[in-house]
Parts: sequence; C-alpha cells; structure tokens
Amino acid sequence: MNISVFGLGYVGAVTAACLANEQNVVIGVDIKQDKVDSINCGSAPVYEKGLASLIKTAVEARRLRATTAEQDAVNNSEISLICVGTPTNQDGSLNIEQIGNVCSQLGNAVRNKGTYHTIVIRSTVLPGTTHGYIIPALEKATGGKCGTDFGVCVNPEFLREGQAIYDFFNPERTVIGEIDSRDGDLLEMMCTGINAPVLRVDISTSEMIKYVDNSFHALKVTFANEIGSICNKLGIDSHKVMDIFCMDKKLNLSPYYFKPGFAYGGSCLPKDLRALLCKSLELNLRLPLLDSVQRSNQAHIERAFEQIISFNRKSVGILGLSFKSGTSDTRESPALVLINMLSEKGYTVYIYDPVLTEDDLRNLPADVQSVILKSLDDVIKSADILVLTKSEEIFSSLPDLITKRHVIVDLVGAINKNPVNRGN
Repeated sequence: MNISVFGLGYVGAVTAACLANEQNVVIGVDIKQDKVDSINCGSAPVYEKGLASLIKTAVEARRLRATTAEQDAVNNSEISLICVGTPTNQDGSLNIEQIGNVCSQLGNAVRNKGTYHTIVIRSTVLPGTTHGYIIPALEKATGGKCGTDFGVCVNPEFLREGQAIYDFFNPERTVIGEIDSRDGDLLEMMCTGINAPVLRVDISTSEMIKYVDNSFHALKVTFANEIGSICNKLGIDSHKVMDIFCMDKKLNLSPYYFKPGFAYGGSCLPKDLRALLCKSLELNLRLPLLDSVQRSNQAHIERAFEQIISFNRKSVGILGLSFKSGTSDTRESPALVLINMLSEKGYTVYIYDPVLTEDDLRNLPADVQSVILKSLDDVIKSADILVLTKSEEIFSSLPDLITKRHVIVDLVGAINKNPVNRGN
C-alpha cells in the first residue's frame, strides 16, 4: 500500500518504519526539517531500540522517505495516518492544537487531490474528539463530506517505549474504529502483517480504549506502591507479597471483576478493606488510593439512586437483594443501601430475589422482610420501575413480561451487555 504518516515523533517514526518494512511505500510528513532530513539520511529522528536499522533498511529499499510537503504525501498515498502529539494543557485538559493544524493541512491537500482519501487517527484523543472536532475540521478544510469525499478511522497505538517495534507487530489486539466499512477494510488490509486479532468497533469505543489502558496502568503502579508502603511499615517483603498476588490468574490478573455493573458488597471486600485502612492509620500511613475505594463505591450507589428517581415514579421493584449473583448472602449488600435511600425519600419499594432462603430472610431487618414478594410477577404487578441489581436467569425474561407503564433500570447488564435504562 501507499501510506503517508503525519508526525515523525515517537509514534509516527516507529509506525512509518514498521509499515515500510512490511513492503508498503511510506511517506513521512513533519513540519520540522531536521526530522525529515534524518529520515531521508536513513537515520532515526528519535531513539528506540532497533528503529535506526529499520529506517536505514527501508530508506535504502526506497520504501520510506520524508517531506515537509503534505500535498506530495497525500497525492502519493491512499491512506494517511495522523500521529502528532496531544499534550496536556495547564488545567489538565487535552491540547489538540497539533491535531487541528494537521487537519487543516491534510484537508487542504485532500481537497486539491480531488479523489477519495482515508484518514486514520493514531494520536490519542478523548471520546467525542473525532466526531466533534476532527471530522468538522476536515470537512471545513476539504470543502467535502466525511463518507463521501474522504473517510475517517481511529486506530489507537499500544506501543511501550523500549519495546515499540515488537509491540507494533505483536499487540494484544488491533482496534479499528470506523464509520464506513470501506475505510475499515482498507485499514485492516494495512494491518495484515500485524500478529493480533482485529476488532472493528465504533469511533468512540476506539477513542476510549487507550484511556482505559493507561488509567489502569497508573492505577496498578499506585496500588503496588501503596501495598509496598504498608508492607514496609510492617517489615514484610513487598515484592514477595506481590509475586504471590500475581500468581492468581483466576481473580487477580484476569477479566474477573472487570465488567461494569453495580457496587461491591459481601462479607469480605468491605470488611478487609476497612481493616487494612484502619491498620494504615495506626501506622500513620496515608493510602489515598485504597482510602478512596469505599467513597467511590458509595458514589456508585448514589448514581444508581439518582438514575432511579429521575423517572419520577414512586413504586420501585428491586430485583436482587444478595450482594452478587449465585449467592443468597445479603451481608453488606449494596442493594440494601439503595433500598434504604429510596425508603428515606418516600418511595414504595418491593423486593424479589429467587435465591433467598428462610435463614437469609430471618437475618434481614423487619422493614425489609415486609416488602419481599414471593414471585417476579408480583413485583412486576406492584412496581412501575424495575431495578436489576444482579444477574439471575429468571430476570432475562423480564422484557417479555413488562407493560408500557414499566421502566427497567439494568444496573448490571443482566438483560443487555451494557448496563442501560430501558423505558417506554
């Protein structure tokens, strides 16, 4: 393929070199003449292990060159990758000035080219940026319409500095955010030599995934450091503790617990977290991350409460009382907290949980026991809003049982893959 890469910084230089060594013809574009000269001399404009030899090989084979002339690059390519930086403003917001400049230059070049051109965003941008800023900027510069005169995809990069060339060819997944399948097809063809499953998704999902990745990486570093701090205070080998922790691939390093849903509860998580935080206070040790977990969990319950009351109906059916699916344990169940909040605000609450035993019922407060109904049908007849707080097989039939007066608030994705509201 004939490809142009706009921006010859870290991501752009690695991307251009790797694509050129996959037998593509690549033109790098940058406003800085020294970077252009570096590429054309067969040298790397940034340091990355193995990059210089890749560039030298590609330049000598005439599969890679660089220019400051965007028109030259667009005229001689069918797909352009935007790889410019998106630094942070002083207030923490995303600076997309370089993206705007490239959109203007690239868009003018596409207008002058006069034929359909595919533009791919590899720069890291927040969800909504492509639809809300990039496409309008390109439409203004091209004088055309996205999908008619040019196409847009998002293809986030997952490159670790020091391992970027290996990561380019061996990512865990290749994500293609697309609007039009023809642009997605072209981008997937470009990724043929990359050893990874290809996921073709909507634009916003593809924009979001890099932020999820990096936020979680920051979370992991901070978590490990807080555990290390308390271990050091107690004279425990923190590396040994974390080595043992990482051996658990069933829960700790796994997809388990990584499905957005309702708040956590039960007999272990709340109790053990509180105990560890209490011990840290005894040791005069601040653990801001772990300390914030309880507050975040409570805020999640409050968001569910706000979601329910937004429908302005006074009878609510809570479907699920135990703290998670597959158990009847109601200890520290977030559903109980939610029920209490609704009752305090004057809502009439009805409850149904298919797995509760007689012992479970006896351990509940009297006011909760009094509103537990015997069947799903009873709750449907009694309540206008039906709130799913956990997944049970019987709840999957709910959409077929409700009437037009009902609203379903699915907090856990029991009916749909994503927790959503469904109302008529």
